This record gives sequence, C-alpha cells and structure tokens, in this order.
Amino acid sequence: MRRRRAPRGKSRPACSGCALPLPFALDHINLWLLRDGKDRVAVDCGIGLDETRTIWNRIFDETLRGAGLSRIIVTHYHPDHMGNAGWLAQRFGAPLWISESEYLTAHAQFEARAGTGSEAVARLFAAHGLDPERVAGVAGRGNAYRKIVCAPPSSFVRIMEGDEIEIGGNAWRVIAGYGHAPEHCALYCARLGVLVSGDMLLPKISTNVAVWPTEPEGDPLRLFLRSIDRFTALPADTLVLPSHGLPFRGAQARVQMLHAHHAERLAEVLAECAKPRTAADLIPVLFRRSLDLHQTFFAMGEAIAHLHHLMYQGRLVRNRGADGVYRFERPSK
Repeated sequence: MRRRRAPRGKSRPACSGCALPLPFALDHINLWLLRDGKDRVAVDCGIGLDETRTIWNRIFDETLRGAGLSRIIVTHYHPDHMGNAGWLAQRFGAPLWISESEYLTAHAQFEARAGTGSEAVARLFAAHGLDPERVAGVAGRGNAYRKIVCAPPSSFVRIMEGDEIEIGGNAWRVIAGYGHAPEHCALYCARLGVLVSGDMLLPKISTNVAVWPTEPEGDPLRLFLRSIDRFTALPADTLVLPSHGLPFRGAQARVQMLHAHHAERLAEVLAECAKPRTAADLIPVLFRRSLDLHQTFFAMGEAIAHLHHLMYQGRLVRNRGADGVYRFERPSK
C-alpha cells in the first residue's frame, strides 16, 4: 500500500490517498480519501477481492483510527473503481454517489444483462476478425466482472455534470467525461487547486477507449477527445490526482500529448488500411508487444474504436464479407 497526499498548505490535508494492487499488467489503482468533518469520503474502491479488503481494513485501523465513511463516490463502473463499493456501503451505512449511467451499467455488468456478457463480446470480436481460438477464450471468461466486484448497492445518489458537492467545507465540481465509460465523473476543487481525474487524465498512458457490444456502432474516441479538452480550462498549476500513476501538474500539456498520441495511432491505422484490414489485423500495429487474453480483450475494443473514428470521418470505408467479418480500407479516389 503506497500512500499519497495532496498538499493543502495546512497541517491537516484535505485529501490523502493510497495505491491498491491490481492483478493485471496495470498493477495498481489510486484511491482517495477526502476529509469530511470527523469522517472521510472515499473516491473509488479498488477491486472486490480479499486482498484489497485486507488493505482497506488496515486503512480503517491505522489511518482512519475510528473515523467512518460518510459517502462513497465512484468515478465510473469499472471493477477497479467499483469493486468494493457494496462492501464499504454495507460496512459504514454510507450512500454510494455515482452517475446514473455508471450505476445502471454496474448492475447490468454484474448480472450480465443488456449485451454485457462475454458471449456478446465474443460475437463482436469475431465479427471484427479475431481468430476462433481467442474468440473462444473471450467467451470462456464468463462473468469476469462479477468475480471481482461485490454486489452493487441497491440505491444511489445521482451525480452529474456541473454538480457542486460539498465535502469538508470545500466545493468539488463534477466534470463528466465520455468515451472511456458511459458517464465518468471527475471532481475538481478550485479552492484546493486539485482535480481527481479518475481514468480520464492519466500521466503516462492513454486510458482504454473501446467499442463494446452494447454500442457496436459507437465512436467513443470522438467522445473521449472532446471530453479531455475540458480539462484545458483548469488553472495551469492544478494538481491532478489520477487513478493510475503519480500525481502531476500540467493538465493542458497532458491533453495535448493525448491528442498527439491518438493522431499518431490513427495515422498508422490509416496507412495500414491501404488494403482491407480487420480490427484483429491492427492489434500488432497499435500494440507492439505480445498480449495475453486479458490485454487482447481491451486491445480489440480499442482497435475497433480507432477504425470507427476514421470511418465516421470518411477516411475509411467498411465492408462486411461473405464470412461475416468487417474489413476497413481507404476509399478509392
């Protein structure tokens, strides 16, 4: 457990954090505790495993020292953020604060409803050229969400774009973001000069932006790039507290870097599509390393997202062959 603190200029910081482990290549998530009188507000929860709950118990005993949780704020439904929300809510009797889209998606994922199940993902990936062996591997994942997420609470407090949430005498403004998740909520406090960015703004990597079977014709990359532009309006010295990686300053520069990164990737995809290409064909172009099944799961969704973005710009055309597989290529002049 690595502890992080956001300075306030006083002896009792308004925000502290810790990094909890993840059983993936992305090996940690940062969680934040905001001071709220004698209690705390937790922002995100870690995946729902015994290991992370043991760390939470140590935080209760060694850091909170008897303080409770007055609220649980979850930036979005992904398991590393939502995983322990139900457990924490039950333990403290604390309400879950989350956007409606993320709350409903968490329940759909937990119950494998509305096209969220592994079979639906496998069908989507097969239609985009993934080989039968890996398609079978994706289908065989079962309900991976339920394995690492406690049962989500049966009620919630809705937060949405522009809301001002009062926590410990400070106002935290909700900044909604799209593309990575249905209705991701970052939190910005002007008085403290702090942005809890969740997964929308990370210091070294670009967050996953993918097409999923619930919205198979979507253009999430357009939504993501448009969303992160909103962070450029924040003061230059804003301290960004991301969900992965170290805190940093310079949101404007980071947004520019993310735009440049995706522009470079889009150019590579466009060049590769001089001949018809599937999303599966483009995985080695976008990810120049060996990928396991878990990483392939996200890589496929991201490859489709880049292809769709170019398609909707009119820079690629899509055709579906007799084999039922989508292929993309540059339009003939």
